[in-house]
Amino acid sequence: MKVALVHDYLNQYGGGERVLEALCQIFPEAPIYTLLYDEKRTGGAFRHKKIYTSFLQKIPWLKSHHRPFLIFMPLAIEQFDLSSYDLVLSDSASYAKGVITRPNTLHICYCHTPTRYAWDDSHRYIEEFGYPALIKKITPFFMNYIRLWDSQAAQRVDKFIANSHFVAQRIRKYYHREAVVIHPPVKTNFFQISSNTDDYFLMVGRFLSYKRFDLAIEAFNQLGWPLKIIGDGPQRNQLKKLAKSNIEFLGLLTDEKLKNTYAHCRAFIFPQEEDFGIVALEAMSAGRPIIAYRAGGILETVKEGVTGLFFDQQTTECLIETLKKFNRSDFDPRVIRQHALEFDEEVFKERIKEFVKSQFKV
Repeated sequence: MKVALVHDYLNQYGGGERVLEALCQIFPEAPIYTLLYDEKRTGGAFRHKKIYTSFLQKIPWLKSHHRPFLIFMPLAIEQFDLSSYDLVLSDSASYAKGVITRPNTLHICYCHTPTRYAWDDSHRYIEEFGYPALIKKITPFFMNYIRLWDSQAAQRVDKFIANSHFVAQRIRKYYHREAVVIHPPVKTNFFQISSNTDDYFLMVGRFLSYKRFDLAIEAFNQLGWPLKIIGDGPQRNQLKKLAKSNIEFLGLLTDEKLKNTYAHCRAFIFPQEEDFGIVALEAMSAGRPIIAYRAGGILETVKEGVTGLFFDQQTTECLIETLKKFNRSDFDPRVIRQHALEFDEEVFKERIKEFVKSQFKV
């Protein structure tokens, strides 16, 4: 069986890229087709793979500034010739699912989300990236094209896998397709429980508006409690200006420092609505409880009162109220880690293998 993997773009390293890494381990001979590739920005995670890129790769600065050129991406993804493959497995949050395959090729899409800026997040997307006034005026016109293309592209997929039940519902709403749920892989063995913890709380992720780092920063500004933040992104300078001296920005850490910072935190703060939320499960793999906003995929991974606490409104006041209720002695790190093991990467690999095998038998 000849297999190809398709990914939206490889110019960052996040949850989608972790899924792609696991797929590469399942299908080690499969090449990767992607719109853009930047080895440095992906930390060299795919340097040993055969990678095919689109014509967009020839524009060097596009690797770090691709969002203003979304109008060209449907065309670019459709240019890949996948006619020699028996199985195409797309790993997609936007364009990868739109590849064109032969009638006798099985196309399975592992969907992280229906393209957010084409559907429920389209208005916020325009504001978040600070386009000039003229661009903001014309964006709705080409966004309508993206929306129509995205809907048609979803019909090219033979079978959908969703990364959460939350995403499966969105696939049903926007694409009118059903999806089996296989949660993303978590490298639980990388993280370990520490015999002692410190007083700081922790956040990890890319600095984007929907991640709501600002909400947590405002809460900890008022409380004066220590908060450590790992990550980087477009809002870095804005968030640093907002934060008081009790909040520390650690940037991007080495694996060893990342593991230790997770293991020693008092609790992990998760104030956003996510499709899944791998970082929260990384914290749970280290035995640390989660304080999360009650929405999205996190409802499928956090057991209230056992592995964490929820707050019901995405406000500073509600988060502060929950933080004040939190008592680390109410949570058993061993129980938390045991729960996280249900999402281990080996569980993911086995479920993907079983699903692919079942589809070839049909």
